[in-house]
Amino acid sequence: MMERIPILQMGEFLLVTIQVDMHDRLAMMLQDDLTNRIVKTGAKGVLIEISSLEIVDSFIGRILNNIATMSRILDAETVVVGMQPAVAITLVELGLCLTGIRTALSVEKGMNLLHKSLSFPTDSGLRSVD
Repeated sequence: MMERIPILQMGEFLLVTIQVDMHDRLAMMLQDDLTNRIVKTGAKGVLIEISSLEIVDSFIGRILNNIATMSRILDAETVVVGMQPAVAITLVELGLCLTGIRTALSVEKGMNLLHKSLSFPTDSGLRSVD
């Protein structure tokens, strides 16, 4: 049986906790599974917890960036939490810009970011007339 990273639903959010070393095929399966779950559930936010990741190469960095881009297209925010300092240094040294990914130090702070993003919807252009 093929190994998969579990995706948990918590209300309007999806929670992904990466507890294993990511190899390329597993990262691509996560990308596919996550985008399919966003569509299936209508999730408005994705929280990816990566504190167990000690090494991130350019491919895994691009997959995280792709996940955030696809999530945004599907109307969901992405927050990555628990990044180790060595991982942050590696991403900077590789020149990877995680566009569209918000980061937080803990799951609690990440969830707060997602809740705030839902609390302040963008102006729809509708005005009340008195």
